[in-house]
Amino acid sequence: MKEMRDSYISPFSTRYASTEMQKIFSENFKFTTWRKLWLALAKAEKQLGLQITDEQIDELEKNLYNINYDVAIAREAEVRHDVMSHIYAYGKQCPKAEAIIHLGATSCYVGDNTDIIILREASQIILKKARQVVKNLSQFALKYKDLACLSYTHLQPAQISTVGKRATLWIYDLVQDIEELEDRVDKLLLLGSKGTTGTQASFMELFENDEEKVKELERLIAKEMGFTGCVPVSGQTYSRKVDAYFLAILSGFAQSAYKFANDLRILQAFEEMEEPFAENQIGSSAMPYKRNPMRCERITALARFVIVNALNPAFTAASQWFERTLDDSANKRISIAESFLAVDSILNIYINVSSNLVVYKQVINRRIMEKLPFMATENIMMRAVKKGGNRQELHEKLRTYSHASTRKVKMEGGTHNLIEKILADKDFHLTVEEINEILNPNLYIGRSVRQVEEFVQQIAEPVYSKLDTEIQCQLKI
Repeated sequence: MKEMRDSYISPFSTRYASTEMQKIFSENFKFTTWRKLWLALAKAEKQLGLQITDEQIDELEKNLYNINYDVAIAREAEVRHDVMSHIYAYGKQCPKAEAIIHLGATSCYVGDNTDIIILREASQIILKKARQVVKNLSQFALKYKDLACLSYTHLQPAQISTVGKRATLWIYDLVQDIEELEDRVDKLLLLGSKGTTGTQASFMELFENDEEKVKELERLIAKEMGFTGCVPVSGQTYSRKVDAYFLAILSGFAQSAYKFANDLRILQAFEEMEEPFAENQIGSSAMPYKRNPMRCERITALARFVIVNALNPAFTAASQWFERTLDDSANKRISIAESFLAVDSILNIYINVSSNLVVYKQVINRRIMEKLPFMATENIMMRAVKKGGNRQELHEKLRTYSHASTRKVKMEGGTHNLIEKILADKDFHLTVEEINEILNPNLYIGRSVRQVEEFVQQIAEPVYSKLDTEIQCQLKI
């Protein structure tokens, strides 16, 4: 325990990211995948006629998961090369197959192909969790599809919308992120077996210049690893633009979550809605009454990290010289993994918050009624004109009364008296009952209810229907 406290440990491991995402970026997943790729290469080479035996294949297969890390670590201390160290360690466990491990390949055969597989597997976790958020918010949107609320432009009250309609805006952002990531995963190709500078020269030598066998080798490896194919051309590595594409999409998820979290933080300040607040949760060490939106604040903090981190692979892709340079390696190890771990962490919180949103209907209605008289002035004017009033004269009176009422509240306090002024003015010819009828918030929500229903049915449901099981995220802290 003392050793742990004397060493840096990533907050993603202890506080934020899920175990399943951490496993994808673990050494065990990486080195097991290396062995799977060596096995796939050997099987393909055997099928295409190289002198590789079933006994050698069986030996490789039996030792996929029992990695002798102690041997690999000791060897790397000597040779300073991780791939050669693991080839050596695998060979010690597979003495009959030792001579054919990594045959014709370069380090990027295992390194880059594994990174592509990690992108695919990590993306599936992101997609699964994002779909759960879409489902949570869709259920919320349907539940509150007709609950009128103030909507805003420039953070100033604008018109009346509904709580459910607002939720569809959060959902649609995520739906677009999901579609982008699905498309990118569908297009993802392995690097394949390209050799040291992408010419496949070593494999041409192995197969005595039989180009069809060299091409078939890649097809067999791709099929074995669950891909539709390999990239058509490359240098030693797959194009680092692939990493840039994926982190740009992860930045999109972060942006969407950031927008939601900021909106909810503002709504919590308005006391209209809240994120979940545990029974024994402490909001502040100094102010016992505080109910701080700490989960949404954490979303925005992590999202900011992801958005900025998306620049890393962009610079890496831009600065690769000719067929490759190694200045991608250290940066890539950190930026790719931590972006996925961060978005995983964000979605864990997003699932938790979206499944337990708190809505205060009375506060929402009270805040509407404070502003609705001003928003309803056009309807009031039209009703008064129908009863014989002069449109231009009434417009001027409404303008004067509105500004006077607002000025009174700002200068003297108290409540708005716009409606009282209108009722007292005989030129409007309106009764209390008529005014109350005009001040029904549901008259001003437009197509909000149908928009929610149509959106969930046509857009959101096809996205979250791909969920195999429900995800409930219990946060570590």
